[in-house]
This record gives sequence, structure tokens and C-alpha cells, in this order.
Amino acid sequence: MPRIDFYVLPDHEENGRALLACRLADKAHGLGHTVYLFAESEARAAALDDLLWTFRQDSFVPHERYPLAGEESSPVLVGTVAPAVVEAQVLINLTDSLPEGFERYQRVVELVDQHPDVLAQSRERFRQYRERGCAPETRKL
Repeated sequence: MPRIDFYVLPDHEENGRALLACRLADKAHGLGHTVYLFAESEARAAALDDLLWTFRQDSFVPHERYPLAGEESSPVLVGTVAPAVVEAQVLINLTDSLPEGFERYQRVVELVDQHPDVLAQSRERFRQYRERGCAPETRKL
């Protein structure tokens, strides 16, 4: 079973969860891990793709959209395809539901802010992970 971490932001900023996703993807990549950023929609995936280029001036996170256009894969992928078909070690879930195939990953990261809907959906996913035998941890930022 993967390690499941819920990162809880202290507030609700417009781009808070997306910026945190970029920072965590950058850190995981720096540690040599492959990462899949799982977005709810094409618009959110495109915004994450753009943000990975600009979220920090001194940072470059090699990434590309999934599905891939070519044969070679970047260490960080951004997409809306169910995680069950994507090869990576770390899954960063930016959707509102339990990701299909999360068991295949070494680590799953859930991002939570203080928006009431996000909190409610996160609590539900926390419960679902526990029902599947995982021991999710909460990390307050």
C-alpha cells in the first residue's frame, strides 16, 4: 500500500493548492522520483502545466502533458487520465475523488485548503483510504 499524505493549507487562496502541487512536484523530482499531477479537467491541467514553468524563478521542473505526444517521458507528468494507466512513483491528486489505481503508487499526496467543499471532499477521501487499508497522515502547513 502506498504512503498517503494529506497536506492541509491554513487558508483558501485562489491558486494555493496548485502552487503547493508545483512545490511538491519540484521536491519529489529533486529527490529522483517520477510524479503524476492528476487534474480534474483539461483547463486545470493546462493551468498546472503553465504554473510549473513560472511558480518559482530559479526552478525548472521538466514536465509534459499526459498522454504523451512522443515516446520519451518526462519525470513529471500532468494530465486528466486515470492514474491507473500512468507510470510514476508519486501521485499528486488534484481532483475531488479517490483516484482510480492509487494503489500502484509508492506515495499519494492529497492537497487540502480551507474551502468548505474541499474540506468535505477531503474528509471523504481520507475515510475511503482507511476503508481500503491505508493509514493516511495529515500534515498541517
